[in-house]
Amino acid sequence: MSLWVKDTNLVELRPNFTEDDLQQVIRAVYKQVLGNAHLLEGDRLTSAESLLRNGDITVRGFVRLVGQSELYQAKFFNNSAQYRFIELNCKHFLGRAPKDQVEIARHVLIYNEQGYTAEIDSYIDSEEYIASFGENIVPYACNTTTQVGSKNVDFNRAFSLFRGDATSDSGKSARLITDIAANLPSKIKPTAKGSGNASNTGKRFRITVSSLCGGNIRRSNATYEVGYAQLSQKVQNIHKLGGKIVSITEVTN
Repeated sequence: MSLWVKDTNLVELRPNFTEDDLQQVIRAVYKQVLGNAHLLEGDRLTSAESLLRNGDITVRGFVRLVGQSELYQAKFFNNSAQYRFIELNCKHFLGRAPKDQVEIARHVLIYNEQGYTAEIDSYIDSEEYIASFGENIVPYACNTTTQVGSKNVDFNRAFSLFRGDATSDSGKSARLITDIAANLPSKIKPTAKGSGNASNTGKRFRITVSSLCGGNIRRSNATYEVGYAQLSQKVQNIHKLGGKIVSITEVTN
């Protein structure tokens, strides 16, 4: 099997892939980079797909072409505020929310001095992208698990942007601009009505935590189930106790 799928998040195209493998990767890239937008058959980037199929580009190269396409530009650049465009680029290409105002200012400068293509390349050519996804892993939401150097605010801001498969990244205004500019924590807000998801306030979440056991010999996983209202505080408590969060998932049954 040449396509590796782990925990429904990680999709990697491996050597000797089949056409089915390729199509799964292509769909995963479109879903991630285009923010769950409905994609018509005529919108597909057939030339870029052919380059990937023929081995002329890697998955990273395919992600780059989607990001540089007129389709991506029309959906997320032409009619959006600049800060909104940057936070969506962070989400689509790095799988996280912007870290701080310094990062946003850097991307504003890149676009103003070097243009649209350089702004897209700045994410895909970054050390962070290569370390997280390499050449053949499709970008995915990283801040639903603990990352080195991550803070509780990173989780909250990620959940503000990653609202589930039933929502899209439409909307012109930045969601995190005030919180980031003022260095404020972001609240985990309920999913908007009509999105296809129930309100978060009635949901429960399962937190899986990895901790060292037996004198640092092995790791064991512990799980906690909490309501929406307790989620943020529980994450903070886990971090204070030195726990490593493996995943946060919605309890569906």
